[in-house]
Amino acid sequence: MKQLPKVLLLIPHLGGGGAEQVAALLAGGLSRDKYELHLGLMTQAAPMAGSLPPWIAAHGLGASRVRTAGFRLLCLIRRLKPDLIVSGMAHLNFLVLLLRPLFPGNPGVLIRQNGTVSAALESGDLPSYSRLLYRLLYRHADRVICQSRAMADDLGRELGIREARLAVLPNPVDVEEIRRTAATSPGQWTGPGPHLLAVGRLSREKGFDLLLEALAAVRMRIPSADLAILGAGREESALNALRAQLGLQAAVRLAGRVACPYGYFQGATLFVLSSRYEGLPNALLEAAAAGLPIVAMPSSGGVVELLQGRPGVWLAPEVSVDALASTLQDALASLGPDERFAHSFVEQFRIGHAIAAYEDLIDEVLREGRL
Repeated sequence: MKQLPKVLLLIPHLGGGGAEQVAALLAGGLSRDKYELHLGLMTQAAPMAGSLPPWIAAHGLGASRVRTAGFRLLCLIRRLKPDLIVSGMAHLNFLVLLLRPLFPGNPGVLIRQNGTVSAALESGDLPSYSRLLYRLLYRHADRVICQSRAMADDLGRELGIREARLAVLPNPVDVEEIRRTAATSPGQWTGPGPHLLAVGRLSREKGFDLLLEALAAVRMRIPSADLAILGAGREESALNALRAQLGLQAAVRLAGRVACPYGYFQGATLFVLSSRYEGLPNALLEAAAAGLPIVAMPSSGGVVELLQGRPGVWLAPEVSVDALASTLQDALASLGPDERFAHSFVEQFRIGHAIAAYEDLIDEVLREGRL
């Protein structure tokens, strides 16, 4: 019997943000007839029973943090001897590429970049040595996967990575599952609204502080407007303090990490992307799949490229509280009750199309490794 090539996907843990969701969708969607599929979980001891299809071999390394998982990861790779490794977050990408010279058999390495590098480096949110790590390590990947042409161009300019090493692939989005869940979930909203929804890690780049200030301005004209933010992170205390300072305790829910955010789509008036900088977040694509009206900051070239001029989308002219508040007011003044939009741009991200694109790239890198 012919031995299938081993593909090892690496993420910190299941149930996290967009990067983890993409890896989980890939693991479940890649062909089990073409590949022997493995999923490495850096900071999780073991996945919950039934959380993965039975043909995926899960390996929980149980490290306290990604940066401390190096020895365990190296042992896993030496034991599995994969033909190809796919890594999906910047700090994990750094670890994989740093260890690559020690991997047996010289497996192919694909890394997925989930943010715009220049904006992340300019923000001051990353450690000072991040630029050096990006420049030294990313060029040693067989391909760097970006979610938009604008992100790839930025990466090439910022890090000097050759065009041939950059791949633009769509994030996989399970459009039908999102629509089915959104349509059948019980309502999560009370009161007259309008109801604003935001989803993401509670971190500075997501701009939820800007959104709270914008909501306070909106409520001066629409006192019943409220907001739910789904996500967890290090900015939770600061956002709670700002919520109290602005007198928004009754108007803003910080719901924490929600296993299935699609239930909040039912009854939401619109989805807000308030990020200071972004790649192309899955939360945006999932809201679009459910037909939600969208208000977004121009947080990356990829976001602007995707959303500009689309029906049912209001794009702020700049990243600021005033611009976001004004754009929210324009959208709310234009929308009818429970209005939804087709958002045809989401079709390119359907899971079948995205998985096929990933398989083409995997096969291409596997062929190169055999030459």
